[in-house]
Amino acid sequence: MKGDRVEIVIDAGDSPRTYEIRATRAGRRVEVATRRGLVEVSEVTRSGTPVRTARFMSSRILALVEHPADEPSADGVS
Repeated sequence: MKGDRVEIVIDAGDSPRTYEIRATRAGRRVEVATRRGLVEVSEVTRSGTPVRTARFMSSRILALVEHPADEPSADGVS
């Protein structure tokens, strides 16, 4: 859902680097998948088509934090 984001902190040797993948439009979401030593973070559409993808070596990841979007309450006030 729009507003979902994932922060990834990577060990870059001299200092850690932070990357952020965000669902930028309504109907998109962020998915995280771990495969064969890689962590893949993708922004995908409702139909599951990836819009953008970032891949990181799992041995270099210091932190991976998922931030779900804030859902408005039933009366529309957050």
